[in-house]
Amino acid sequence: MAKSKIEWTDATWNPVTGCTKISPGCKHCYAERLATRLMLMGVEKYRNAFKVTLHPDTLNAPLSWKQPHTIFVNSMSDLFHEDVPVNYIEQVFGVIRQANWHRFQVLTKRSQRLNELAPLLDWPENLWMGVSVENSDYCFRISHLNATPARVKFLSLEPLLGPLPNLDLTHIDWVIVGGESGPGARPCKPEWITDIRDQCLYANVPFFFKQWGGVNKKRAGRLLEGRTWDQRPMQVTY
Repeated sequence: MAKSKIEWTDATWNPVTGCTKISPGCKHCYAERLATRLMLMGVEKYRNAFKVTLHPDTLNAPLSWKQPHTIFVNSMSDLFHEDVPVNYIEQVFGVIRQANWHRFQVLTKRSQRLNELAPLLDWPENLWMGVSVENSDYCFRISHLNATPARVKFLSLEPLLGPLPNLDLTHIDWVIVGGESGPGARPCKPEWITDIRDQCLYANVPFFFKQWGGVNKKRAGRLLEGRTWDQRPMQVTY
């Protein structure tokens, strides 16, 4: 199990690595930088750097993790990338279903393919499905998410690159917000964050503020108006 430094999960599981850029939030992709570094270090799993690569040898890994965890699936890829075959997605879902003592988080920017495949997939109850929305041009992803039968639905508004007024939170169980971090990080305005928080409070949706970001995200921290916001969905019994 790869323990994660991502604030909103416990661990990561990467049965797929690699991706391609699809929208402005991808511009400074942390996973691409990390994959390139790991390739240069000679890590076999990243021999193809950031080219989409399936890793069937890792499919059953969560079955050996006996303590319950919240697991982010494909932190180094997108499960709904067009180069990931439907039958492989089905295999990933099958492992999630078997490992029913864990909670699995799947996050995609490819909401159109998610929407197309959703009726074909057998959805495990312990799978949390999310979409990324970085600015108002991509709010359509929320509609695609809402059309799925996922039991828990969440939004990752990171890197937040613009205001998101009037979010449709009707069927959303969790909202994560964060500014961009690392080299070339684009600014995130406080009023964008507070507006989203207020929308979540009004809609009674758990709100998680991950970070301000910037070139030095540790220095910028994650306090919002003097406090941390670590709200999460109510723990679901499967």
